[in-house]
Amino acid sequence: MYRFWLRFCIFVILWTYLIYKYSNNLGMSFLCFAAAASIFFFLSLRRVSLFLYFALSGMVFFHGLVFVGENLYSIILLLYLTIIASLRLNEGKLKWYAIINLALTLLLAVLQNQGIIDMTVLMLFFYYLILAMHQYQAVVFEQKELYDQLLGEYRKLKRVNLLVEQDARVEERNRIARDIHDSVGHRLTALIMKLEMLAIQANNDAYRELKVMAEESLDETRQAVKALQAEETEGIATVVHLIRKLEAESHMVVQFTMKQGVLSVPLSNENSVVLYRVIQEALTNAMRHGQSREVQVVIGKSAIGDVTLEITNAIFQAKAFEFGFGLTNMKKRVEEVDGKLEVYQTENQFKVTGIIPAS
Repeated sequence: MYRFWLRFCIFVILWTYLIYKYSNNLGMSFLCFAAAASIFFFLSLRRVSLFLYFALSGMVFFHGLVFVGENLYSIILLLYLTIIASLRLNEGKLKWYAIINLALTLLLAVLQNQGIIDMTVLMLFFYYLILAMHQYQAVVFEQKELYDQLLGEYRKLKRVNLLVEQDARVEERNRIARDIHDSVGHRLTALIMKLEMLAIQANNDAYRELKVMAEESLDETRQAVKALQAEETEGIATVVHLIRKLEAESHMVVQFTMKQGVLSVPLSNENSVVLYRVIQEALTNAMRHGQSREVQVVIGKSAIGDVTLEITNAIFQAKAFEFGFGLTNMKKRVEEVDGKLEVYQTENQFKVTGIIPAS
């Protein structure tokens, strides 16, 4: 919004100086200025009709033709309006608007006996420069969109590669766990049985002590096997690690806050994955559509022991949003684990809040 006010201030300064220096009817000049300023305010809307720009140019032309003795600043105002239009209009509309303004400029020069040849050459140069800059801006915008798409594909490939690595690690851990269970566990069980038989036959407490040691070793082996078989994505701590990794990939500043007690919440592997995916999609959404590279992520513990989450990013110009594929899929995944997700927008913030039930 500050850009609009800057443009408006320049417009007011140009018109005020024109009235002060060259107007031959102050009352009518101020009336024309008030009408033009009223029209100018409509340029702050998201969608602006080409008719508004034509109305402004017509007002400048009428004022310069009837109430001003020297039209240099009227010509500058027309040029300034064309520059403003180049920031909002597409190429086709801008060409028509530039042609009309150029024609009005030359008409003012002819009617007030200004150097028509010099003015024509100068204005042709300026209007060509505006159109060329507009084309360059369109190319830059297209390249930026292409870069964002490539960056998105790159992140997807990195995530796929990460999942492949995780699957490979889990498979290897499961293989090791099976080997330990089948070999060491089997032999320890056989050893315990033999020690029990020897203790009965020899009636010797030393064998029973050895049996207790073997049983303790078997329990430790079983715990090790169980730990190896557990997937790495279980628990809040691992979700935190993944969020930090996602922050590095997305080149965003994530202000991450964990409230007291959240690490003690038991969370199944499925719910941990849902929590991570929700945060991942919210960060991706903020990166694509947000106007700030800073996101606040807060994970807490509800009164009944569930995990609460809140992802917030700033917006400088509120725009209507719809539930696209990403947000819809995110909400569906949360509801599948009996959770709750809300997405809404305030005047200056976009928020994603939710609850993931504890296991």
